Amino acid sequence: MAAAPSTQPAAAAGTVRIGDLTVNRLGFGAMRLTGAGVIGPPDDQESALAVLRRAVELGVNFIDTADSYGPAVNELQIAEALHPYPDGLVIGTKGGLLHERRGEWRQDGRPETLRASLESSLERLRLERIDLYQLHSVDPTVPIEESVGALAELQQEGKIRHIGLSNVDARQLAQARSVATIVSVQNRYSVADRPWEGMLDACEREGIAFLPWFPLGFGELARSRGHLAELAANHGATAAQIAIAWLLRRSPVMLPIPGSSSLEHLEENVAAAGIELTDIEFDELSGSAAAAL
Repeated sequence: MAAAPSTQPAAAAGTVRIGDLTVNRLGFGAMRLTGAGVIGPPDDQESALAVLRRAVELGVNFIDTADSYGPAVNELQIAEALHPYPDGLVIGTKGGLLHERRGEWRQDGRPETLRASLESSLERLRLERIDLYQLHSVDPTVPIEESVGALAELQQEGKIRHIGLSNVDARQLAQARSVATIVSVQNRYSVADRPWEGMLDACEREGIAFLPWFPLGFGELARSRGHLAELAANHGATAAQIAIAWLLRRSPVMLPIPGSSSLEHLEENVAAAGIELTDIEFDELSGSAAAAL
């Protein structure tokens, strides 16, 4: 496994701005610390808490969660493991996507729902203000301007520091920016799955942080037997680490948030911040078809 020389390897990839906040450019997605299907608590709660604490020890200072992970379980885990929070730790959470049964996700972007969700997140996370609050998914029955407008009101009340979006297209981003300052976009993206190249380029132009969810696909990249695996062998690394290194090289506004419920995989993922791909390696991966990876 490749390792960065720093005692806090997450810092090896540099930093990215989220509004007026600066975080190391390798975060942690906490969703996988919940139970099966992102419902309920995990089988081993103490292990989940240990993963969160170790992530911070490794220099991770951005943690991504949502009120729907569990639901509620994930935010409570973060507070139990890390509160009182260390200086510089940024927690981003989300509202507007309900998840009460395994496999069922339902958008609810009504202003009253978002306000109630935000208040509950503040209580669970033991915070007076959320550093980054993201609209988890656009509700097709509610104009995005109304949903984001509600978040802007909460921001004016001092309960949200910065507003972000998740699962949006270019038109929705423009509509949201007409009513609030948007500092982040979180869409599905990985070296093998790039439906949002245009969105990433737009974020880079505008200085908006881009958080790729499922940065390792659905886990298949970690099991690669193709070109990723070949490059991994050359670097003495894992295929997952090469996939993360590619993301970090792809754009300076990229903030990967790989998640894991395993201490071993957490340390592997964070160590990817210390891997530098050559121009040829990056170009080869960028031009490869998903099936070849």
